[in-house]
Amino acid sequence: MTTNKKAFINNYEAVSCAGLNAEQLFASICEKKDCITIDNTYVQDREVAIGKIKSDKTFNELLLETVLKVLKSSTLNNFENTLLIVGSSVGGMNETERVFFKDSSYENIDYRKHPIDAIAYLLKKEFSFYDDISFSTACTSSANALGYAKEVISKGIYKNVLVVGVDALSYTTVCGFSALSVLSSKPCTPFEKNREGMNVAEAIAVLLIQDEKVASSSVEICGVGYSSDAHHMTQPHPEGHGAAKAMQNAINDAKIEKEKILYINAHGTGTMANDSSELNAISLLFDTSKPYVSSTKAFTGHTLGAAGAIEAIISTMALQKQIIPPSKDIKAVEREDVLFSNEALNKEFSYVLSNSFAFGGNNTSILLGLDDDN
Repeated sequence: MTTNKKAFINNYEAVSCAGLNAEQLFASICEKKDCITIDNTYVQDREVAIGKIKSDKTFNELLLETVLKVLKSSTLNNFENTLLIVGSSVGGMNETERVFFKDSSYENIDYRKHPIDAIAYLLKKEFSFYDDISFSTACTSSANALGYAKEVISKGIYKNVLVVGVDALSYTTVCGFSALSVLSSKPCTPFEKNREGMNVAEAIAVLLIQDEKVASSSVEICGVGYSSDAHHMTQPHPEGHGAAKAMQNAINDAKIEKEKILYINAHGTGTMANDSSELNAISLLFDTSKPYVSSTKAFTGHTLGAAGAIEAIISTMALQKQIIPPSKDIKAVEREDVLFSNEALNKEFSYVLSNSFAFGGNNTSILLGLDDDN
């Protein structure tokens, strides 16, 4: 099938610990606000830093409200001709935990609210989608959802796709990462040489992808690259071979020169293994050109399955505002050949590469750009 249609990000909204909407989120990043909180309730006998949404509303209320905002800001009257794609790492696990801890029993747990497609189940009850599909590939879940959105739009299968990246905090995930000894007791510092670890976080990110741009500010999903290095169940390849391959595949898919990329929104979790591997990959691939690199997880925390979608929103806003997001005060760098800035930079640029890497060497890179007509 011929692939000739473009895929545009026309509308979006986000909720995270860094803000209850996308504008607050981007402002928090540029102003380098402290958005991560210290918690002693998730891991027994230990304080960990987490990214918790600060709202009186329930997580599901926020989810429905965010999707409705995107619909109202769009050219659509409803989602009847729209494919829903959900990317989530834990699905409805937090809802299961809530009922279990309340009742000390599994009897009242609704099995339909637990699996990965629980989010789609919830949204379908509120909105009328043409169809839905759910992705769960750990921390690349919503990045892969975006990649699939581009594919079905480029092939003319759908004109409208709603991508929802979502994960709520749960004891299972926080304690699971604690068992891997990768959690930080303070806000994470990605790419800082003396980094301690990552911050598990929650977020909701919603993007409407369409085959036509609705405004001059619409941003195109120019390319998507995948790879699987299968080096280890939880550790990336130390030389970053899989990460470099995913980035190169995205560049090839977009059919641009890598020198045109001025900013990389890195996966940058703040763990020793990930950051070192990703820096090696960036240095390997961008051996002559030097794009700026930062990880916005310093402000949002690692939102797991939602990370790809929320960072696509951040990257989209960076292009629209022509601002390169800052790093969070890197004092000592691990590699001198990678370019960082501790301040937001006003620059003219047309392309952003956004990375998402997951357990098992599951790697996805998304290349976003301003359309040629902009």
